[in-house]
Amino acid sequence: MAIEKTRIKDIAERAGVSAGTVDRVLHNRPNVSKKALAKVQRALEEMDYKPNMYASALAYNKEYHFISVIPKHESEAYWEEVEEGSQMCCERYRDFRISNRVLYYNRFSAETFAKVMNEVLKQEPDGVIIVPSTIEVTRRYTDIMHERNIPFILLDSYMPDLKPLSFFGQDSFASGYFSARMLMMLAPKEKEIMLMKQMRNGNVASKQQENRETGFRHYMHDHFPSVKIHDVNLSLDDKRENYDVILQDFFESHPLVHHCITFNSKAHLVGEYLLRSNRRNIQIMGYDMVPKNAECVRQGSISFLIAQHAFMQGYACIEALFRAIVLKKEVEPVNYMPIELLSKENIDFYRRKNIG
Repeated sequence: MAIEKTRIKDIAERAGVSAGTVDRVLHNRPNVSKKALAKVQRALEEMDYKPNMYASALAYNKEYHFISVIPKHESEAYWEEVEEGSQMCCERYRDFRISNRVLYYNRFSAETFAKVMNEVLKQEPDGVIIVPSTIEVTRRYTDIMHERNIPFILLDSYMPDLKPLSFFGQDSFASGYFSARMLMMLAPKEKEIMLMKQMRNGNVASKQQENRETGFRHYMHDHFPSVKIHDVNLSLDDKRENYDVILQDFFESHPLVHHCITFNSKAHLVGEYLLRSNRRNIQIMGYDMVPKNAECVRQGSISFLIAQHAFMQGYACIEALFRAIVLKKEVEPVNYMPIELLSKENIDFYRRKNIG
């Protein structure tokens, strides 16, 4: 019998007991005789009763504390949308008394990640969302969470060896491969392409960006092996006012470059330079529908953006913890986000907040 059609009154009549007795059994309350308990349990089996997990969770009246560990970021950035999505999910399920505290770390500093994760373990949350550091550093803390039965979700970078409850993010290799294919549809006869990176000590910010580049280079090797790819680093240790000098020097010394790509959310650094310098014969392709990127798309200096629903990811992570911890339901272990291509023609129809 379906849950919405199974009333306490129906169970009581089947078991030959009072509705109050059935209510006490369903909510594990005391003062039920063994004889009455057996009658109710037999009736539940005969009626194939499935408990209303929402009602049970509400009746339990427990508070659930989640923690999200994400990189420090600027306003109007990709991670800000992740936060907004997680906050909206908390609002949706506020009757269940769930909360989400956000802690930040420097993505290029294992020490700051360790400090934040030690704080997480000290607080003993009911569930954790983690944008991981390196697998070696992250494993130190996920192993402890497994020992303490604290479920955790990985966001952005998939590391299956850590055995998370679930993962949300793009298939980054496939995304990079796709980006190369789309770029070369625009530039099938180009001999040179610029790849913009933002590095510190020779490293990019995330494993996800590394995997995107790997997918990109695989496609180029297989289909356009003669195209030369120039790496340009707008170093995170450099001042932003120096980026224009770096870009100007590059484009003046590489007149054959008309197309660029980056695997982070900062395509606008190049896009805004192209607009300021009036270089209309050059475009860049990048990731994430942050406002500065969107404006460059509208003005034509960014050809395409690959979007991955940052807001949806934040929302879905909280919802997965809610379903697993509060409702005691299974969740999908791997959740790849769509690889969506945004251009001037469709960017204004892209919905950031499309979850009701």
